[in-house]
Amino acid sequence: MKRHLSLHRGAEITDRGVHFRLWAPGAQQVELVLKDGAVIAMKPAADGYYECLSTAAAAGSRYRYRIAGQEYPDPASRYQPDEAQGFSEVVDPQQHDWQDSDWRTPDWHSAVLYELHIGSFSESGDCDGVIAHLDHLIDLGVNAIELMPVAECPGRWNWGYDGVQPFAVTKRYGGPAALKRLVDACHARGVAVVLDVVYNHFGPEGNFLHAYAPQFFTERHQTPWGAAINFDDEGSREVRDFFIENALYWLQEYHFDGLRFDAVHAIRDDSNPDFVLELGRQVRQGLQGRPAWLILENDENRASVLGEGYGGPGPFTAQWNDDYHHVLRVLTTNAEGGYYRDYLQLRAQRLGRVLAEGFDYQGETSGHRKGALRGEASASLPPTAFVSFIQNHDQVGNHAYGWRLPKFAPPPAIRAAAATLLLSPQVPMLWMGEEWASEQPFPFFCDFDGDLGEAVRQGRLTEFSSFPEFQDEAARRGIPDPLAAETFASAVLDWSAPSRAAGAGWLDYYRTLIALRREHLVPLLAGAHHGGEASSRVPGFADVCWMLAEGYRWRLQVNLAPQPATLDPGESSTTGDRVIFETETPADDAAWPAWFVRASLLQP
Repeated sequence: MKRHLSLHRGAEITDRGVHFRLWAPGAQQVELVLKDGAVIAMKPAADGYYECLSTAAAAGSRYRYRIAGQEYPDPASRYQPDEAQGFSEVVDPQQHDWQDSDWRTPDWHSAVLYELHIGSFSESGDCDGVIAHLDHLIDLGVNAIELMPVAECPGRWNWGYDGVQPFAVTKRYGGPAALKRLVDACHARGVAVVLDVVYNHFGPEGNFLHAYAPQFFTERHQTPWGAAINFDDEGSREVRDFFIENALYWLQEYHFDGLRFDAVHAIRDDSNPDFVLELGRQVRQGLQGRPAWLILENDENRASVLGEGYGGPGPFTAQWNDDYHHVLRVLTTNAEGGYYRDYLQLRAQRLGRVLAEGFDYQGETSGHRKGALRGEASASLPPTAFVSFIQNHDQVGNHAYGWRLPKFAPPPAIRAAAATLLLSPQVPMLWMGEEWASEQPFPFFCDFDGDLGEAVRQGRLTEFSSFPEFQDEAARRGIPDPLAAETFASAVLDWSAPSRAAGAGWLDYYRTLIALRREHLVPLLAGAHHGGEASSRVPGFADVCWMLAEGYRWRLQVNLAPQPATLDPGESSTTGDRVIFETETPADDAAWPAWFVRASLLQP
């Protein structure tokens, strides 16, 4: 089977040659320069485009565009064999023979996600390295992996959020052929694949759009990365279409099962509908009914854009639920700095709310955000509208040393948090290595040269200068250098760890929880049409009940505290409950142990 999305831009192979198309409204003249020396004048077309048809080019040809004496790579290149700033390469999507014609994306409510960074997940740091460890993931019970961004960006290593060619699979991971091989291999093993994409900014090096398409950006809005990408100013139609086509490209040409849209709250747009909503609608329309998981990272907690697949108002499937993470992190580690300050008070109520209703902030003021209102009501949404986690790349990597949860919480607390995560009706996501309680850091790393590299290095030190533990200059010097090879190397997973005694014990625990979820909870989740009901009167304790299919109810009782919870007799009653799991059997059901979780199924 062949898969090919004919793009409105970039290099497209046709029966008559290769058609090149570049949006360059700021250019007076554009030439196509082939690496073999041929130079071809491109003709102006409508709406600021330049185009040409060349019989001198074919699959594998390398090319750039010459504008005012300077040569630039294609911003819609499918591949950059010479990396971000070098020649682009013509790619024939028909060269890959897909083997997954019978594949169907699983039901979203059945998903157990596993987030990974291709470059540090395996010893080889590429797509084939992920394939080599698929047996581990399948044995764990994972049925979906979520890849951090794969778009081309400068340097030897990067988290992926500095991409400058959104259509090009980075050479460091093996390029287009390797990524298609990975998706095919996952589908052959029953594993769905989600890709993280970035539409809120371009990386600081290797993006040349300013030179010939200044309308791609607007001074109307400012972002942490400078002038905003133009979604609501003159010329914004082409910009919007660029990213909408990119989303469809990954879903159709690469057969991804879903996309996770990075930090859409950083997309500045005053139009109506705004780009985020239009993106979701246009992708759904372009897929023509094919199911796909569209997942948001959105600090604004916009419940109104969620709902696809369960009758809600919006086109998106779910949102990464940072509130969930923050509430559990405060309870398990006593974290209190930065955004955790918003979760220090009313801890029991917050725990019950994020479990039952998804968002904690549903329109309340945020002290961390200087009194700004945050969020929309979410109790009417089903639990599967939220992706929950106790670790991910952000929450680990944004720490000064890239420390994981085991550096902050005792094992009983982590076991309770993991049970809460995997036995809640929300869709769970694991972070690579979490399943064996890896203590390897995942620090911030990148690979820039010269002044930019030094600016990144100093910026990282400045970022933590306000933290009490880094007031001393010597302490700041201990923060890993993001540009150093050893910083990246420290993040590469040690695959001998899960076979050692400690890792094997954790791995067995995670396997057990996922198996219980699959057997008892997943078959009833499609019938969960709204949030649950929570009772949370004791600090650290929550008792939450959800209505599922066929009148069944799922009950989760949690004590995320280092001391026992003493309950009233009525609160502790489990009459009629079929206990599916508990971390231990309480000696007295009115005094629950520290770090305790019980999951029960209630018959209709």
